Amino acid sequence: MNKATKKYWPVFVLPTMAAFCIGFIVPFVYGIFLSFCKFTTVVDWKWVGLQNYTKIFFVNGKLDTTFLHSLWYTSLFTLVTVIIINVVAFAIAMALTKGIKGTNLFRTSFFLPNLIGGIVLSYIWLMIFNAILAKHSMTVVSTQWTAFWGLVIVVCWQQIGYMMIIYVAGIQNISPDLIEAAKIDGANGRELLRYVILPMLRPTITICSFLTLTNGFKLFDQNLALTGGNPGKLSQLLALNIYDTMYGTTGWQGVGQAKAVIFFILVAVIALVQNKLTTRKEVEA
Repeated sequence: MNKATKKYWPVFVLPTMAAFCIGFIVPFVYGIFLSFCKFTTVVDWKWVGLQNYTKIFFVNGKLDTTFLHSLWYTSLFTLVTVIIINVVAFAIAMALTKGIKGTNLFRTSFFLPNLIGGIVLSYIWLMIFNAILAKHSMTVVSTQWTAFWGLVIVVCWQQIGYMMIIYVAGIQNISPDLIEAAKIDGANGRELLRYVILPMLRPTITICSFLTLTNGFKLFDQNLALTGGNPGKLSQLLALNIYDTMYGTTGWQGVGQAKAVIFFILVAVIALVQNKLTTRKEVEA
């Protein structure tokens, strides 16, 4: 069996590799090429060099702060959601691994929001927010900060349950003998959490922080449905800003593509740095 596998493995790998190249590698490389072109369709292009990258920050010789605003707004949003989602998900996971009655029901209930599509979820919360804020003559897009916290609530409500499941799996993977030994040595609840549970959960923390970090930077559908970038594009996250540049301004497809390339590099670097920093402290169970 092993000899046959070693001999014919290219036959089995080829379809998947072909699909990966056609669906990802080729469009990705061609997209980088188009970021240096002015185009309306992918076959109707004109080479303009770094002009598209210059237009990201300067339009008609004047500084355009739209992209920079989206960058720091997205960074702040990601930082807040990463902290809230992981802290709350971990707290719920700890509570649901104590053997309380109805644990499975609670886990299912917390996980259900993750099954709802981002567009549908955002429209539901949009009605809730506007109904509450109407009492104060406001809407969710009255200011960039009402929009910001509206997005934070929606994303946290949707993703906490998913991260909770991962944390539950990590906690259950900790050896009961290790917990028991720590208790025998006199460790209280706080010491048990700090010196045993959290160190053993570092691989799980790495996974959850990586997922929430990349999800925060890539967020698009909730931003589009809940705020649409309003008021005045002040609540645009990076993904929506790129979309608005590509399809909201005639002749700016190349600039949008250049933003997408910068966006990819930014997310890739941050994700790799985060993964490197967290995996460095991991403890093997």
